[in-house]
Amino acid sequence: MMPKKILIVDDEPSITVPLKFLMEQNQFDVRVAHTGEEAIAIIDTFSPDLVLLDVMLPTVDGFQLCQRFKENPRHKNLKIVFLSAMTRDIDIAKGNTLGADAYITKPFSNAEVVKQVKELLAG
Repeated sequence: MMPKKILIVDDEPSITVPLKFLMEQNQFDVRVAHTGEEAIAIIDTFSPDLVLLDVMLPTVDGFQLCQRFKENPRHKNLKIVFLSAMTRDIDIAKGNTLGADAYITKPFSNAEVVKQVKELLAG
């Protein structure tokens, strides 16, 4: 069976490096994008099953990316999990309204992220 594919989109190496390692330890095939543009370039060729998405990105933010991915019929089964330092109810509500499957606030526990990813990809 092919490993599930995860795209991590975050501009902080202090987040992407350990997160990539963590996901690979859990047998996922992982790619990393540090900007929205990079994510857009990677998503069509890599076709991830799930995106771990930061909200605050340079130029194209996570909310815009989420909306763009969800509007594209090619990505209709894509799961999106926001990992964000934006913890206000209004931000979380916006993420959910745009179609996110989960919204995890930073700082997050690795166990929580792995659990959420596995639950979403099991369904």
